[in-house]
Amino acid sequence: MTSTHTYTRTRRRTALRLVPVAPATVLMALFLAGPIAYCAYIAFTDLQLTGQAESSFVGFDNFTTAFRDPAFLNAVWLTLVFTFLSSIVGQNTLGLALAALMQRASKPVRTVTGAVVVTAWVLPEVVAGFLLYAFFRREGTLNAILDWLQLPHQNWLFTLPILAVSFANVWRGTAFSMLVYSAALREIPTEVTESAEVDGANAWQRLWHITLPMIRRSIGTNLMLNTLQTLSVFGLIWVMTRGGPGNHSQTLPLFMYEQAFQKSMIGYGTAVALLLLVVGSLFSLVYMRLLRTED
Repeated sequence: MTSTHTYTRTRRRTALRLVPVAPATVLMALFLAGPIAYCAYIAFTDLQLTGQAESSFVGFDNFTTAFRDPAFLNAVWLTLVFTFLSSIVGQNTLGLALAALMQRASKPVRTVTGAVVVTAWVLPEVVAGFLLYAFFRREGTLNAILDWLQLPHQNWLFTLPILAVSFANVWRGTAFSMLVYSAALREIPTEVTESAEVDGANAWQRLWHITLPMIRRSIGTNLMLNTLQTLSVFGLIWVMTRGGPGNHSQTLPLFMYEQAFQKSMIGYGTAVALLLLVVGSLFSLVYMRLLRTED
């Protein structure tokens, strides 16, 4: 009798704990899980925006079409290049470097540097895109600087478009990594680094053997969040190059937009969106696996 009463009290207590999160759960199911489920259904149809009375179920045809489409494969490759250059290498490395330098800088330098970097982060994506377009265009700021230095210049948005948009994403998104690493570096006890310095460890050795191992969880979390954000970048690239010239900077979000809204193939475009979701999920699983092995 006592055990039954205890079990009942435990279930009642568990139910009461779920009450505060019930509204959030309902909202997530309604506005997140619901649309995702509907998109998953559309991906298996031939739904179009125009010229079609009703859609029909086509199975995996949209997915097989995608993997046979050279433009889709090119978009996948450029998405991986863009993510690797601007997120995994660019934002992550530069954010850590800025955080480490600001830790040793004077207060005025920290204030000015933080304000400049964070301003680039809080700018709307479209505004940032126009600023970087003005910087990289043929008559833009970068070529003006190169002319002043008497160095050769070129049309960066035409010759190296994926590198230009990667740099733009680094410029805009580094602030997040800097803030994450600044918080992580402040948690490292000063006694540890001072002891290593007394023992003769140089700056590189302290970074490699002390700093990085002690902030590895912050590195993994930052990489995961940055990667997922970078995979979905659309406005920045659209404003700067619109995926061009040709399709030399057309990442998966731009390819999806072209298929769904410019060519009116909603079913095919949604299938591409699901594949992009799968790519993001794979990155998340890899990072979570790495974080789990570090426990």
